[in-house]
Amino acid sequence: MPEGDTVWLTAANLRDGLVGKALTRCDVRVPRFAAADLTGHTVDEVLSRGKHLFIRVGPASIHSHLKMDGSWRISADRRVRENDHRVRIILEAGDVQAAGVELGQLEILHRDDDMSAVAHLGPDLLGADWDPETAAANLTADPDRPIAATLLDQRVMAGVGNVYCNELCFVFGLLPTAPVARVTDPVRLVSRAHDMLMANRSRWNRTTTGDRRHGNELWVYGRTGKPCRRCGTLIESDADGERVSYWCPRCQR
Repeated sequence: MPEGDTVWLTAANLRDGLVGKALTRCDVRVPRFAAADLTGHTVDEVLSRGKHLFIRVGPASIHSHLKMDGSWRISADRRVRENDHRVRIILEAGDVQAAGVELGQLEILHRDDDMSAVAHLGPDLLGADWDPETAAANLTADPDRPIAATLLDQRVMAGVGNVYCNELCFVFGLLPTAPVARVTDPVRLVSRAHDMLMANRSRWNRTTTGDRRHGNELWVYGRTGKPCRRCGTLIESDADGERVSYWCPRCQR
């Protein structure tokens, strides 16, 4: 599931494949921007901001958000099928192809004003603007709000998705539905979120337990009906739209 660490690593791979090269193809398959053609312009920068990604090329900035299922596929040999309806954009620079597949959002912005699209976000957990004090203040601004909803609010801090939300609730012994007022050390919580994303930013298979063996990577996420790694109680879950909460009914209160 794409979260801040996934977007950071995607940006790093796009940077390695495209930066400094002139585009030899720019095929945008979103009707509103289908006429945009950046062929011939050089890719100057690739930036991530929370779950948002920006490819700055020539006078434009290609802004994308992966949402739940999106990805960027970067390759010199395994190219996407031309008739794949899931493809939203294809960029090529010589033998390198970068294809945006099932992107939740894709738009072409003016480069000089692209950051206005993310001006509403809180401190970026993997960015130069990371500030735990500001993030903690944002977190506790509404003490009655459920902790899970607050952690998922990108205006609080940018980068936490459903996996890290559930894992953080477990680590701090809180039910996802518990009010923010139950958090006794907000700075410690946001700092742990920062540590988790930093530790996983350079790999696709994230771990929060410290054990990278298959099946042992996470505390509660995706483990409905399996024993809690701490106490053995069976993990419970509940769905709310696309979001699913996971918790240990004994370890979390």
